[in-house]
Amino acid sequence: MNLPETPSAPATVKVWDPLVRLFHWSLVTAFAIAWLTGDEESRLHELAGYAVIGLVLVRIVWGFVGTRYARFSDFVYRPSTVLGYAREMLSGNPKHYPGHNPLGGMMIIALLVSLLVTGVTGLALQDTEKGTGLFASLAAGAEVTMPGIIAKAVADDDDEKDGGNGEIWEELHEFFANLTLLLVALHIAGVIVGSLMHRENLVRAMFTGRKRA
Repeated sequence: MNLPETPSAPATVKVWDPLVRLFHWSLVTAFAIAWLTGDEESRLHELAGYAVIGLVLVRIVWGFVGTRYARFSDFVYRPSTVLGYAREMLSGNPKHYPGHNPLGGMMIIALLVSLLVTGVTGLALQDTEKGTGLFASLAAGAEVTMPGIIAKAVADDDDEKDGGNGEIWEELHEFFANLTLLLVALHIAGVIVGSLMHRENLVRAMFTGRKRA
């Protein structure tokens, strides 16, 4: 008597190393806290911003020295490849990549850049408001090295403006924070579409580290 065959689970392969997974969920947490506390200008907001900058810098280093699928060389593709993959997605039959696909890789780079600029402009805003720190020192040094008449004009202009350089840094910080939020939304949408098209749970993969072979 022949027994019915039990369907075997699809083969998987280890893709995301522990550092990548820890980085991903730590960054999600840090950015969420920074965003939710953005209007309060609290110490918690500052600490979350420091965490975002630190995590992004660690990920950049890991992108050069990390494991195979964590390296930029594995998921940074030429524009022609990215466009070709986009056409494949529109046709409903995209190629499966063990690591990040070309569109996903482009999104990772965009997110890292936007997050880093958001954090740096936040530091610049903080230093400008407090009058201490690296950015405040750079601004003061720039005034010292200017010819006297130009430095005086710049100082007078800053006094007349409400906040001076602080307003510029604040607007830049808000712009890139909002841009990052938009990129996060697009990233989530891409994860959902990719999961459906490839019939694999990409969110679970970022917990387990394993994807369909």
